[in-house]
Amino acid sequence: MPIAAARTAAFDILLRVEQQQAYASELLHSPRCADLSTADHALATELVLGVLRWRSVLDAALAQLSSQPLARLDPEVLAALRIGAYQLGWLDRIPPRAIIYESVELVKQARKRWAAPFANAVLRKLLGVLPPRDQRMQLMRSAATPETLATAWAHPEWLIARWTSQFGIETTKAICRYDQSVPATAVRLRTAGLEDELRRDGIELAPGALLTSARRVVSGHITHTPAFAADRVAIQDEASQLVAALVGNGARILDCCAAPGGKTLAMADRNPNAEVVAVELHPHRARRLRQRLAGSNVTVICADLKKVPIRRGFDRVLADVPCHGTGTLARHPEIKWRLKAEDLADLAMGQCALLDSALKHVGKGGRLIYSTCSLEREENEAIIEHALHANPSFHLVDCRAELEQLREQGELREVASLLSGPYVRTIPGRHGCDGFFVAVLARI
Repeated sequence: MPIAAARTAAFDILLRVEQQQAYASELLHSPRCADLSTADHALATELVLGVLRWRSVLDAALAQLSSQPLARLDPEVLAALRIGAYQLGWLDRIPPRAIIYESVELVKQARKRWAAPFANAVLRKLLGVLPPRDQRMQLMRSAATPETLATAWAHPEWLIARWTSQFGIETTKAICRYDQSVPATAVRLRTAGLEDELRRDGIELAPGALLTSARRVVSGHITHTPAFAADRVAIQDEASQLVAALVGNGARILDCCAAPGGKTLAMADRNPNAEVVAVELHPHRARRLRQRLAGSNVTVICADLKKVPIRRGFDRVLADVPCHGTGTLARHPEIKWRLKAEDLADLAMGQCALLDSALKHVGKGGRLIYSTCSLEREENEAIIEHALHANPSFHLVDCRAELEQLREQGELREVASLLSGPYVRTIPGRHGCDGFFVAVLARI
């Protein structure tokens, strides 16, 4: 009996995530999964992201029953065990016998036949010792220290300790809860009257949590609609949409780290008569960016920002810099298992250099909007403090006024919870979106 296509795809993706440092979300939307049926793609996504979200809990259970340390197992064997353990503990529509059979078949298919009896024995034992779901939920609800939160909610303890110190235990628990859930699909509708069309195509939408223009997909496959195929609707997290809204309006707008282009396109839509320039360092990403933005008022330049051939200043500059992405763990759970505490300073020098280069392109009276999808101070406040010290011709703008203006214009639902001192911060679990940090700097 052949192994289900969804499980084979999930197995291959998990191995690539583990061995090649690939990102699961990209692989799930790659040609590798293009031939999967809608149902198989949904199951493959559930298996991949479920295993990555709960990896430490799965490994703790498997380690109790394995005759060998998990670190000594072949990656293929461990991946098959994790897939089986996740299904046995978290999914209830698949018979355990089928789960164990296909997990063992994955081991055989990977040419590890010697490990098939071992995998079969471990999973059969696991079936008898896994705590019921309601017991696991009770442990998660009762967790009240960084140690118990990390164990129950499958996060690295060092990361939980940082968040607890910064945000408090209850907010940290809310972040964990959000990270371990399937995030809502937020969309931005690019043309008027699109809701009625999407409704006729079987898409049920709900209002956004932050922005009045945002919508959330309640049911239906938005990517299967003619509107999506025609690029009239964009899948974009609400926090990302908010960043583009905070850029505001200008005659000349620069996006410094533009790919994949969601914010670039949102800014261009808000400023249809503006000159919008998108800079991207990597040629392959610049090519995809040009394809996505074809027909818009955006000029894509493939260059190092420090050497970009632009002399005139811009009214608005967006520096959405590369970061470690700890605000996006619900979508990219593999990040939490790769990241180490000592890694947080790795990008800081590059982030400072990018921001310093971006500030040089801000014209007199213009503004720069700095953003990351990180929850960590090293990538947020610390970078802004460095920039203000190194660039005395700029001052920090209190974002309260910017948010209040968006609310008065009818674009934003509320202000207070989005503020963190003079900055904007979205918190997963509090705002129902990715965790973003935004600062606004104005040239004096």
